[in-house]
Amino acid sequence: MNHQNGRHYLPNTLIEIVNPCRPCARLRHVLFDFDGTVSLIREGWQQMMIELMLEFLLVTPKAEDEATLRRRMTDLVVHSTGRPTIDQMTYLANEIVRRGGSAQDAQAYKALFLGRLLARVNQRLAGLRSGRLEPAELTVPGVIEFLAALQVQGITCYLASGTEREAVVNEIAALGLAHCFEDRIYGPQESAPAFSKKAVIGQILCDYSLRGCELVSIGDGKVEMEYTAEAGGIGVGVASNEVERQGINELKREQLIQAGANIIVPDFREGEALLSYLTEEETGRR
Repeated sequence: MNHQNGRHYLPNTLIEIVNPCRPCARLRHVLFDFDGTVSLIREGWQQMMIELMLEFLLVTPKAEDEATLRRRMTDLVVHSTGRPTIDQMTYLANEIVRRGGSAQDAQAYKALFLGRLLARVNQRLAGLRSGRLEPAELTVPGVIEFLAALQVQGITCYLASGTEREAVVNEIAALGLAHCFEDRIYGPQESAPAFSKKAVIGQILCDYSLRGCELVSIGDGKVEMEYTAEAGGIGVGVASNEVERQGINELKREQLIQAGANIIVPDFREGEALLSYLTEEETGRR
């Protein structure tokens, strides 16, 4: 183990071992988050959501100054990454009322946010479908190869996202990665508005009679790390810098560690070493 600035890394890698912990049996199931973990099609959504929140909050009678509001909304969005969009829009409506404003229904804010976001998303999808953009340009570096390596080892992959399931299905297909997950894609739907990643984790553990420590979850949001830690699973936090597509996003890293991540990676460029660590047989496993 390499030690740098108080951090512990696998030798010759940027794979940070926060809490040494491997699956307690042969790795067979891996749960992925979507946006910021696999896909970059929606890169920029967090900033877009923060700007929308500020737009409505700054005109309320009891609004704080813009710097204070921006800090608070940024904190909210970072902490709630991975939750369904309607949860964040419900929070926005409540905050408007709390500051003496008159709020619309949360669904109205959700529709406005998605309308703005989808204008950008649809441009990127069109680029993928026309061949103007390659999947590698709109995915977290190395994830395509990492998913292929998991398939070679017979590891079953699942996808769970706070983005609506229909949109995730369309976007993963545009990236050419639908075969990695087949029908194991979970997200909010009109027929299932009470979606949660906690329920998905519970369902996987129940369906396959797994102990928590047999499941690995990989994501860039606090939500999936918290639920994975709660279930006794192994959390791999992806502290991806979505704009520059290299290096660590320190804010993400801090949030992921606080949420219980065992491992932190910047992306999947060192996916081979990560997979070796997760599948290596050791007598010292718990």
